[in-house]
Amino acid sequence: MLSVEQAESILLNLVYPLQEKLDQEIVGLLTASGRVLAESLVSQLDFPHWDNSAMDGYAVRYEDVANASIDHPQTLEVIEEIPAGYSPQCTVQKGQAARIFTGACVPQGADTIVIQENTERQGNQVKILSAPEPHEFIRAQGAYYKAGEPLLTSGILLDAPEIAVLAAAQCTHIPVYRRLRVGLLSTGDELVTPDEPLKRGQLVDSNQYALATAVANLGAEPIFLGMIRDQREELKNAIAHAIEKADIVVSTGGVSVGDYDYVEEILTELGGTIHIQAVAIKPGKPLTVASFPHCLYFGLPGNPVSALVTFWRFVQPVIKKKSGLLPKFWQPEFVKARLLQGLKGGGKREMYFWGQLQLVKGEYEFQLASGSQISGNLINLAQTTGLGVVPVGQSEVQAGDFVQVLKVR
Repeated sequence: MLSVEQAESILLNLVYPLQEKLDQEIVGLLTASGRVLAESLVSQLDFPHWDNSAMDGYAVRYEDVANASIDHPQTLEVIEEIPAGYSPQCTVQKGQAARIFTGACVPQGADTIVIQENTERQGNQVKILSAPEPHEFIRAQGAYYKAGEPLLTSGILLDAPEIAVLAAAQCTHIPVYRRLRVGLLSTGDELVTPDEPLKRGQLVDSNQYALATAVANLGAEPIFLGMIRDQREELKNAIAHAIEKADIVVSTGGVSVGDYDYVEEILTELGGTIHIQAVAIKPGKPLTVASFPHCLYFGLPGNPVSALVTFWRFVQPVIKKKSGLLPKFWQPEFVKARLLQGLKGGGKREMYFWGQLQLVKGEYEFQLASGSQISGNLINLAQTTGLGVVPVGQSEVQAGDFVQVLKVR
């Protein structure tokens, strides 16, 4: 049985990010959100595009107002009014000023903005009542970004701020990696769909829906492959179809040691190489991972909590890495958090407990989900944002102590 760290290392070494041109596509601004940028981008625009005013006031020559004060105001002739979006028509000469508004272009000749609170307007003249600093309140062309420099690097996830940058830079054809195809199937004679009548002894297949949501939240494409009965040939055909169709396949159930747990031997028959069969983790010990030339297969436990815990711990970073994200974005994120309740460890296995992670006055706190923490209890998994970890060999952690918590969303 592998340790969690050994299993993680094996998995991440098996995965190579999307890098080939064949794995790229061009999308528009409105469809780029949630995608991974496939190529570093540059813009041919400076930011700001031109010198512009950061405040409402008057554009002046600094040398004309350097000695202005309330007792000795400097009077200037107002030659132009410049609202945002207007191209200045005049050049500010000695003894002149231009009325200007926030975001408007600074006219030729001017090098400083005097805010309107420090002025007094009289017809076509303005009195400067206080000396500004040189170049005050001017946002210089190219101060934020110079044309031709790197704008956004490949391997980042595009979200609202990045889309804003791309739109402002007039990048309308955006190279992104294709969405990973993640096949999902559930195994077991006992399973029914959420809209089927539930008979005594049956279980609703929640795993496929939970995992499809988790996959979609990672920017990948979930592919529903259905519920497969505990019939060996039927299961073999379904798995063979899945590994042909998807980049990653995630099945739940059928990976333990029961009479109807066929997954591992089927994977071997289909030419897969088994890398992981069990991990010292609770919940989620029976975990099967096999590789094929163009697909990685995960066989997760059937219990709903075990399925999600092992997905968050092992499958999620694999999907992120395979999607082309930079390492700092795909590596599991652990934070140190203060426990609000005590936790009991399991000795020989790394224990994971689910609950809510909160940042309080600059310090993380971990609130354990109420109710029983067993793999069959799906109900108290709602609102989970973190998994508290008790290491192997540690029998318990007291309330008030700190533990490592895996952020899951």
